[in-house]
Amino acid sequence: MNDQRQYRAIAARDARSSRAQRTSAWSTHAGASAATFTVAPNDPSGRVFDRPVAYDLSVASDLQLPPLTPRDFGEVFTRRWVVDALLDAANYKCNRDLVQLRLTEPACGTGAFLVPAVERLVASLRDQELSEEVVVQLHSSISAWDIQASSIESCRSALRPILAALPIPEVAIESILESWLNTGDYLLAEHADTETSDVVIGNPPYLRLEDVAPQVQKQYRSRWKTMTGRADIYVGFFERGLTALRPNGTLAFICADRWMRNQYGASLRKMITESYSVDATWELHDVDAFESTVSAYPAITVISRRHQGSVVVAEAMKDFNSCDAEILTRWTTQGDQSKLDEGRFHAFRLPHWFSGDDLWPTGSPERLAMIEYLSDNFAPLNDATTGTRVGIGVASGADKVFVTENHSVAEPDRMLPLATVKDLKTGQLEWSGRYLVNPWDSDGTLVELDDHPKLKHYFLKNEAALRNRFIARNGRCWYQTIDKVNHGLSSQSKLLIQDMRSSINPVLDPGKLYPHHNLYYIISGTWDLEVLGGILISQIAQSFIEAYSVRMRGDTLRFQAQYLRNVRVPNFTQINDQVREELRNAFRSRDTIAATRASMAAYGLKTGDFGLA
Repeated sequence: MNDQRQYRAIAARDARSSRAQRTSAWSTHAGASAATFTVAPNDPSGRVFDRPVAYDLSVASDLQLPPLTPRDFGEVFTRRWVVDALLDAANYKCNRDLVQLRLTEPACGTGAFLVPAVERLVASLRDQELSEEVVVQLHSSISAWDIQASSIESCRSALRPILAALPIPEVAIESILESWLNTGDYLLAEHADTETSDVVIGNPPYLRLEDVAPQVQKQYRSRWKTMTGRADIYVGFFERGLTALRPNGTLAFICADRWMRNQYGASLRKMITESYSVDATWELHDVDAFESTVSAYPAITVISRRHQGSVVVAEAMKDFNSCDAEILTRWTTQGDQSKLDEGRFHAFRLPHWFSGDDLWPTGSPERLAMIEYLSDNFAPLNDATTGTRVGIGVASGADKVFVTENHSVAEPDRMLPLATVKDLKTGQLEWSGRYLVNPWDSDGTLVELDDHPKLKHYFLKNEAALRNRFIARNGRCWYQTIDKVNHGLSSQSKLLIQDMRSSINPVLDPGKLYPHHNLYYIISGTWDLEVLGGILISQIAQSFIEAYSVRMRGDTLRFQAQYLRNVRVPNFTQINDQVREELRNAFRSRDTIAATRASMAAYGLKTGDFGLA
């Protein structure tokens, strides 16, 4: 282990456990301290482990370990039909001249992907004359990597009999295998930097970056700029694999899809939408895609190096099988219909993918197709041209002091009637009598306490609690709220929306109260807010929120400004009077079915479009 880029697998017992516990390490950097190592959740080629656990070898080093067996590595292999689906989706098929292509498997393990790929490569050569030139080309047809030398040797043993079907001498077979198989970390191996590929395929490791040895983590972050925040290591495998693609080359991974909808995936999403084409995403969350049961939110993602074209989005049911995969693969690569529903899966063909680094929406293919259509044809809710704005209420940093039901704690002009979640529960605004003790003047400056004796007395009585806040310790005025108060907002008509609910519930405030920080508000210079409220309680608006929002326990959604602003709405001036009245009445009666029906008319949709009833 004299090369700084080499890794070693380590097994240890947890000294705090009464049972002997044998595990496999993803890696301990050879140049790092041997004091600790990290157990990884999955091996580089579809083998899935539990969440990482850090072990202190200074405690466990005196333990005598029995020999490791394959089971001790927790190996869970990708099913063969899943591998075949990925190879087909990447158009790595026997009817092509595969020797002219280069396929890269960046974390090959013992060959779950590599063996089927080489079988196809050999099959593509059966009708060719194996000239010396072809044999030379074979040396560069495959590039496979793994950090464990034992896995590379397993691949070597598995590939020899496959290559033996070719009329070439053993010495040529050994030479080819030597060219193909690389022991090392694909993310750090320098000679991999010069490799380009037509196909990059596999199941990259799934491991939190902070669970990697610090020295390695630093190298990863410096080399792969998409590995930001609390990224998982597979983000780097996506970046390196994509940058290695030749024009029109394809990357096909089965991998957790959390990067599509987490903040740490923002840089990777931006990179992809700027320079690549998302060709297919198959959600396989409930599918038995591995030889053993695991829970990793898997998805098949196919991305190519070309301008963005159409994209297939599919959702597979629990009983999705190899036959379904063949049908879906064929339809993905050759079909021309916009929709396919086979019972155990359903799919839509979208004209293009979503752009930028925003969270990619999630949900059924019908939902994604509807969101794409509405995003292409309608403006967002938050729109300067219509004077429509989404905002959040005031955060005080000390609600026990600033929020009170006692209207006499300060001068009347310092007591601001406050709307809270409690006031919205019935669907109508019913004020519970709470006030914000307001330290802000109308010009946006803090009031002078000497000019308001009651306010001064109240704040001095609570001075310790106010000064103990971060905002005060950070050199700011000790009696200010975190957010300034916009005095004109109280008198404006607005829709108030509670943050955490299972469904959207906008409530009209005709201009009486100021919103608290756990309420979002919508104001507009164009919209009749009751008509807008009718659209927002519809299933169409709910679908937007569900597609982008973080879902909490109990199916609770976050109705944050970033999600509300993404909702697409029709042009108010183009909604006819009858539809406006239907939306207004639906809002007043909280009738989501009537609201959805009227909203469909406002958007120009009809029953059956995108699964709408």
